[in-house]
Amino acid sequence: QVQLVESGGGLVQAGGSLRLSCAASGRTFSRNPMGWFRQGPGKEREFVAAVSRNGFVTPYADSVKGRFTISRDNAKNTVYLQMNSLKFEDTAVYYCAARASGTSQPMIGENEYAYWGQGTQVTVSS
Repeated sequence: QVQLVESGGGLVQAGGSLRLSCAASGRTFSRNPMGWFRQGPGKEREFVAAVSRNGFVTPYADSVKGRFTISRDNAKNTVYLQMNSLKFEDTAVYYCAARASGTSQPMIGENEYAYWGQGTQVTVSS
C-alpha cells in the first residue's frame, strides 16, 4: 500500500510559479512510476505529467510542455512538479498518483495508476 500526500498548492498570479510536492510512504517508491493529474472546475480529470522509476522518461501533456517539469528524488520518496509561466487555465486540483510497484512505464492514462493523493488546489488569478 502506498500513501501519497501532496503539498505546495496555493494562489498565484498569471505568469508566476509554484512547485508541488508529493510525499510517498512505503519502501518501494523507487519501483513506482509516478504521475500528476489535474481536474479543473467543471472538467474531467486530465493527465499532466509522469516520470519513470529512474526519472529519465518524462511525458507531458501538450498544454504544459515547456512550462512544467516533473522530477523525483527516490532518496526522499518525493515527486515534484515545478510549474512556471502559470496561466489562468492551469487552475485545478492537482493529484499525485503512483502506479503499482514493479510496473515500468510512466503512463498517461489515469486507469494505469493504483494509488492517489487527496489533491492540492492551485488557483491562478488572471
